[in-house]
Amino acid sequence: MIHKHTLIEATMAGAAIMKEYFDKQYTISSKSSLNDLVTEVDHKSEEAIFNVIKNHFPHHNILSEESGPVIQESHYKWIIDPIDGTINYANGIPICCVSIGLERDGIMEMGAVYNPFLGEFFFAQRGFGATLNNKKIHVSDTLELKRSCLATGFPYTYLDAVNGPLQVFEKLVRKGIPVRRIGSAAIDLCWVAAGRFDGFYEHKLQAWDSAAGLIIVLEAGGKVTDLSGKEYNHYEPGIIASNGLIHESLLNVVNGGEI
Repeated sequence: MIHKHTLIEATMAGAAIMKEYFDKQYTISSKSSLNDLVTEVDHKSEEAIFNVIKNHFPHHNILSEESGPVIQESHYKWIIDPIDGTINYANGIPICCVSIGLERDGIMEMGAVYNPFLGEFFFAQRGFGATLNNKKIHVSDTLELKRSCLATGFPYTYLDAVNGPLQVFEKLVRKGIPVRRIGSAAIDLCWVAAGRFDGFYEHKLQAWDSAAGLIIVLEAGGKVTDLSGKEYNHYEPGIIASNGLIHESLLNVVNGGEI
């Protein structure tokens, strides 16, 4: 239980920083591209999360978006996004969250995603199901892709690849299928788990974007694969998450098939 308590405490610590600075001035800078932002608050949130984890588990590995890897001799790794949806946060849009996953020997064991502005705390532990504010959640029962509500995201740089993000998006929306782009992959995954979205796909994610959401979707009864349909590994860039019922249809479209 101490891992769970630490995960919750760390998530709350990061979220407290997000709330404290949300309507205040802080420094903002760019990383890989003009709109790939990092804020002073990302670093402060990360520091608060690190302090909690290191207090309880000083010898655990850590992988965090802003600081990179902290490698030690341990079976456990904490995978952290101190603010997922930084552009939203920096623009005063309250669709953003803290996302923390706990991995043991490469397998996700727990995940927490907390949006303090909507007051939504998603949590999952392997074998125990997924919850939203301590109430069990489950993926949707939508049977057909054409009746689905989907979510996606777009990378900051576009590769000239067949069936890239824009091509797949165009194919879906031209068939009248609603596809939302809310700006936080962690929240996208949690909303699949809660049955709000029937599916989510993205071509380029990092481990800290998907680690917590992965186990939350799986524990809510959903399915998660890579873009080829194989079991998803959170260190891979491409992801499809769904209620399971529309998965093969969505997978087909992402790989160039027709609806």
